[in-house]
Amino acid sequence: MPLWDSRFKKPLADIALRFSSSIDLDRRLFKEDIHGSLAHVQMLVAKHILRENEGRRIVRALKEIQKEIERGKLDLSWRQEDIHLAVESRLIKKLGPLGGKLHTGRSRNDQVALDERLYLRSAADHIRKAIRILQRALLKQAEKNRDVIVPGYTHLQRAQPILFAHHLLAYVSMFQRDSDRFVDSRDRMNKSPLGAAALAGTPFPIDRERVARRLGFDGIIENSIDAVSDRDYLVEFISCCAVTMMHLSRLAEEIALWSSQEWNFAEIDDTFTTGSSIMPQKKNPDIAELVRGKTGRVYGDLVNALTIMKGLPLAYNRDMQEDKLPMFDAADTVRESLNILAEMLSTTKFNKKRFEVELQKSSSTATEIADYLVRKDIPFREAHRIAGKLVRHCIDRGIGLSDVSLKEYQKYSAAFNSDIFKFLDPRSSIRQKKSSGSTSPEEVKKQIRKWKRRFSP
Repeated sequence: MPLWDSRFKKPLADIALRFSSSIDLDRRLFKEDIHGSLAHVQMLVAKHILRENEGRRIVRALKEIQKEIERGKLDLSWRQEDIHLAVESRLIKKLGPLGGKLHTGRSRNDQVALDERLYLRSAADHIRKAIRILQRALLKQAEKNRDVIVPGYTHLQRAQPILFAHHLLAYVSMFQRDSDRFVDSRDRMNKSPLGAAALAGTPFPIDRERVARRLGFDGIIENSIDAVSDRDYLVEFISCCAVTMMHLSRLAEEIALWSSQEWNFAEIDDTFTTGSSIMPQKKNPDIAELVRGKTGRVYGDLVNALTIMKGLPLAYNRDMQEDKLPMFDAADTVRESLNILAEMLSTTKFNKKRFEVELQKSSSTATEIADYLVRKDIPFREAHRIAGKLVRHCIDRGIGLSDVSLKEYQKYSAAFNSDIFKFLDPRSSIRQKKSSGSTSPEEVKKQIRKWKRRFSP
């Protein structure tokens, strides 16, 4: 029988109980639920709301229940309704009326908010560790391929030559922002709602701050209505997951492109690719594609959570029970995606000579021509126009900028001298970069050193 049905004439219909039961999902919160209950009981003893021997018996029984759940010996079927009632019902079965004293000074409303915050706090820490592993894999590939030249792209069109390491380090920076976002959101979620009870607080002289300290929180949520009705912490967590997945999707997209025959730049290890059931020659980047595809799931989780909350009056509403699915799904998906992409990237091989010769014959150093003319005191806009005409000249003749003679260059501007050709070499172009954070070898080395120091134990 439910612990709340004393005012009802009829029991809840099975079809309604099954529909409203959340235990299939929130059973994952059993450790957080028991952890919170242990802190609550110890506070009740300290405040003389429970006797010491009562507290000891409840603590011992709660620990036994945790072991029973871990060993699969406790029935957690849909008839138990939720994890909170399942644990409390088992406690009452073990201790009789004493077990019913556990709930003094609290409600399932503040209890579930506590469990979620405890879970998400841990999830944020695990995700940050997974981000760091991926960052290290990117950094290792950047070091291994420090001298590799590739075309940089804008609009998916070749732009300027860059070091491949520089490209990879952009992702290291990107994922660092993701990690920082989880830190920031964790600070806001790390407040305890316990003791707010249903919404109005409790007449018992509980010590909310004591419980918060024992559970590792930075403090309490002061307004009891806000404590039970808020899910900002959950929405913000999923938002952080969505941004991280967006970045993972961009990286996965590039790996898929690089491994195509058209790019012929990356070879994903066999252990992270699949074949075709009909075409024997195929080697498909399925893992990268799945990461890219799972991004949509996490976006959906964010919209799901926002939509659940958008029309809810204060304080708690049963709609909020539906927040578990997007919460768990987002946390699981982003952590698994980070882990698999780090493993895949660690074993991926890159064709170091793929682009160097090809870039020699391209127009990717056209900006160097404009910059060369600027150094000759020609305004940049005029220099840009001249460089553009030279590019058009090359396109019409099917040649590269390095194939144009000096005499031809001087038809476009008398400012050109024989030294123009050293600026057309892609590697020279990269070395010419002076600005902080650029693709120059020195700046890339500096970035690698910075990240290695940051990632050192």
